[in-house]
Amino acid sequence: MSFPQMLSPLDLGFTTLKNRVLMGSMHTGLEEEKGGFDKLAAFFAERARGGVGLIVTGGISPNFRGRVAPHSAQLSFPWQVSKHRKITDAVHKEGGKIAMQLLHSGRYGYHPFNVSASKIKAPINPFKPSKLSARQVRGTVRDYANSARLAQKAGYDGVEIMGSEGYLLNQFLCTRTNNRTDEYGGDIEARAKFPLDVVRSVREAVGEKFIIIFRLSMLDLVEGGNDWDEVVQLAKWLEQAGVTIINTGIGWHEARVPTIATSVPRAAFSGITERLRSEVSVPLVATNRINTPEVAEEILASGQADMVSMARPLLADAEFVNKAARNEAEDINICIGCNQGCLDHTFKLKRATCLVNPFACYETELKLEANASGKSVAVVGAGPAGMASACYAAERGFSVTLFEKSDTLGGQFNLASKIPGKEEFQASLAYFTQRLERLGVKVCLNTPAQADSLKSFDHVIVATGVTPRVPKLDGADHAKVVTYQQVLSGEVEVGRKVALMGAGGIGFDMGEFLSEAHESATLHPQVWLKQWGVDTQYQVGAGLTERDSTAFESAREITLLQRKTTKPGKGLGKTTGWIHRAVLTDRGVTMLSGVDYLKVDDAGLHIRHEDQDKVLDVDHVVLCTGQESNRGLLPELEAAQIPYVMVGGAELAAELDAKRAIRQAAEVVGSLN
Repeated sequence: MSFPQMLSPLDLGFTTLKNRVLMGSMHTGLEEEKGGFDKLAAFFAERARGGVGLIVTGGISPNFRGRVAPHSAQLSFPWQVSKHRKITDAVHKEGGKIAMQLLHSGRYGYHPFNVSASKIKAPINPFKPSKLSARQVRGTVRDYANSARLAQKAGYDGVEIMGSEGYLLNQFLCTRTNNRTDEYGGDIEARAKFPLDVVRSVREAVGEKFIIIFRLSMLDLVEGGNDWDEVVQLAKWLEQAGVTIINTGIGWHEARVPTIATSVPRAAFSGITERLRSEVSVPLVATNRINTPEVAEEILASGQADMVSMARPLLADAEFVNKAARNEAEDINICIGCNQGCLDHTFKLKRATCLVNPFACYETELKLEANASGKSVAVVGAGPAGMASACYAAERGFSVTLFEKSDTLGGQFNLASKIPGKEEFQASLAYFTQRLERLGVKVCLNTPAQADSLKSFDHVIVATGVTPRVPKLDGADHAKVVTYQQVLSGEVEVGRKVALMGAGGIGFDMGEFLSEAHESATLHPQVWLKQWGVDTQYQVGAGLTERDSTAFESAREITLLQRKTTKPGKGLGKTTGWIHRAVLTDRGVTMLSGVDYLKVDDAGLHIRHEDQDKVLDVDHVVLCTGQESNRGLLPELEAAQIPYVMVGGAELAAELDAKRAIRQAAEVVGSLN
């Protein structure tokens, strides 16, 4: 399939973008690291080399109070320009264009110096903001202009002014956070004065031949957000103020509607950009969960937007655009929207990376050097760690054979993809399968590896994964007791009443799998929008409406239990855990902490909870109690004195962690001689 719309140039008048792909802003954490700008230069250069039309950096504050965290990046002084020049020079050398995002965090600033339109604390931040005085507002306008001028001096092709996701400018625009009575508060014209003054001052500072993108919140998804008429009016005012492009913002960070997690349908929000397109003449950018060239092409070809924004997909595969241009879309390493390596890291103030691409943001540190030794590598096990190991070894030039005892590739990816909302894992499996074939890896399915078959290889990598851990419990061998693998593989069909032992990631996944009463809404965007109460027709302000009650139906009566006394799901992903907890709560799943498991018998699961003995009358007890490394091959290898190295679950049976497994595969393969 070709992608003529996605790959067509976009004429901005004073400059032309080579295609319609915008790499959306994404904070990596490199901005604050020692030597981080050298690493950022390599990171962005690789994406420019990969064909992106326009790159937008992570958020850079125009002043101290606007920083996301105390030591986060800002651009306010001439001496800071040289660091940014490293980035722009590297991108331009590869034929790319890059804009710097100007982001003032407002009340989201994780420090005691944060400020906002009003003195109203964000529910996701312990620090209450100070209210900006009118004089401080005018000073902040000057700070934006100064920062934009310095960005231009540093060689950037433009700036993106962040006006969405609940950051400072968005805070002034909405009554949720703006109860001012001065010239910056009241009706929409007054609330818009500050953001519009910022745009005008930036345009005056940089001149006409400089890209200004404004990230406009088109769907706030919070109480007190703007209505559709206000969004349209804002867009028209922004066009008059001199913006070059309007980018789409969806939802505040504090919104209780998922916007970018893997359970969100692809392109779920592009219709809202389409609705605005008839109101303004500047190019509009559609965003959120656009992760394949097919989806991007459909959005552009159907007239929903002039450009598409992809941030995490370009973490997953820097060559995304070039592969699409070569009609090699099947070779793209698809972003699965897991948030584990990117957003979860960012909100923990760690360096971002990618579950499916561990080289992202480590371009200068994690490398696969070519190996011309002609040596052979055997990889045992074709789960995520094994497939990645085989691919990386073949990329280095080794002769690779992959052994898998079952009849399919994928391991835990196959199980994960069965969870409602995690269907994207199939895309990763398809990518690795295709990659193995392209690289000439010899794949031996239905072939348990044995020492005799491995002794001729120069290197042996054991990636045999994990097996479910069966706790020491009276009745653990009862017919009612099954493992999560047996359920997901279809080996057993559980009854109407179910107890889930273990409330980690697996327990919650099983809760969603067994409670799902309909086909996964992730596959049906309009159904998903109704389930989460998103009104793209804007019958109510901020696009929020009553949630469809059918989302609360449960296929089973489920009790989720854990030994720990902490809140169930506390260890789930920082940016996605609340979604899983909300789904199970909506479906009436009972969650119990501080449980002692006593036994299983014909009557059900016997437990002790809050000093009382109880019997849960259930048809099945599903074990979600962790894993054990599958190391059955090791005694045989050691007896035959065959050297080996372990990766993934075989090396460490923690919570199922494909991110760690794939990165470890890269590190291990990179060290082979």
